[in-house]
Amino acid sequence: MTLLSTAQHLARDTRRNPRAHILPILIAAALAGSAIALVTYLLWPTWTTVPLSDPSRLPVSVGGTLFNVPPAAVRMKIQRHSGAQERVDLSFAYPSLEPPAPKHVTAETVEDKVQPIDRIFLSIAAHHDQLAPDTRVRTIYPRYLDQAASTDDGLTVRAFRDGSPYGGEDLFTATSPTLSARCTRDAPTPGMCLSERRIDGADFTYRFPRSWLSQWRDVAGAMDRLTTQLRGPKG
Repeated sequence: MTLLSTAQHLARDTRRNPRAHILPILIAAALAGSAIALVTYLLWPTWTTVPLSDPSRLPVSVGGTLFNVPPAAVRMKIQRHSGAQERVDLSFAYPSLEPPAPKHVTAETVEDKVQPIDRIFLSIAAHHDQLAPDTRVRTIYPRYLDQAASTDDGLTVRAFRDGSPYGGEDLFTATSPTLSARCTRDAPTPGMCLSERRIDGADFTYRFPRSWLSQWRDVAGAMDRLTTQLRGPKG
């Protein structure tokens, strides 16, 4: 009854003065705008993409595991944000392990010969309970390895049999410090190595030139340091 009476009252006022309804409409619009602004303010997200305490790191969750990632080390722009991700691809200058400085190549500076690789590449991906890397080294790789093995300076190398899924590659292993790397051979392009490890819900896959194995202890130490630096606080 109150709404009906108010409507009838406004109708009579409008017939007397056509402009009489403008003020109530303006008041109602102002109240509605204020209400929308208040709700927007209260619901607006308060998180930031970079922690204020350390703007040089992004908190990234892969496979439910938290990692602190330097934004400058992220290779793909679409991955350069905080929060949950399925995979993050990184690169670091070696041996400093700092995010690499951008390289500007011009017609005057480019050379015909292949430039040496001075970076160690790392992919962090959710493993979804697939076979762990150390289990693969113990149970899968031995099925395809030649029996002959050689050891030099604490690093053991065995070749994969031709015709196997890893034909044309070699397996390098060491125990002190621990290292396991599957490497292609130098022909016709320089050989590359792949070394994997599991960190809770994510798998780390390191890639680096095979030639670095001449200083394999330094490479093993670099991977250990990177793993420690990127690992966030344990939950």
